[in-house]
Amino acid sequence: MDFCKVTAIIRPDYLEKVEKVLQALGVPGLSVTKVKGYGEYVDFYTPDWMCTHVRVEVFIGQRRGDEVARAIMEAAHTGMIGDGVIAVSPVECVYHIRTRQKCTYDACE
Repeated sequence: MDFCKVTAIIRPDYLEKVEKVLQALGVPGLSVTKVKGYGEYVDFYTPDWMCTHVRVEVFIGQRRGDEVARAIMEAAHTGMIGDGVIAVSPVECVYHIRTRQKCTYDACE
């Protein structure tokens, strides 16, 4: 199975909407991390220019990577600077720590 990793950095207030969309697509799991940074949008009112966003990471079958990225984009889009970014990266393999086996999720395909 060929995997990819979809990483999205989005506004925190759109996280719940993104979660619901991914659940409706049958995405088998995701990770969410609070992150700070700046890019196209800079918060000039803070001393370090940083903005708080969330990072959503999904390991999914390569065939579904674009579908997941598009769904996140649709759910998190406002059209304003600071909406975030999405990256889709190839992944060589995924292992379950509990079983020490390679992941073979049928739902990921």
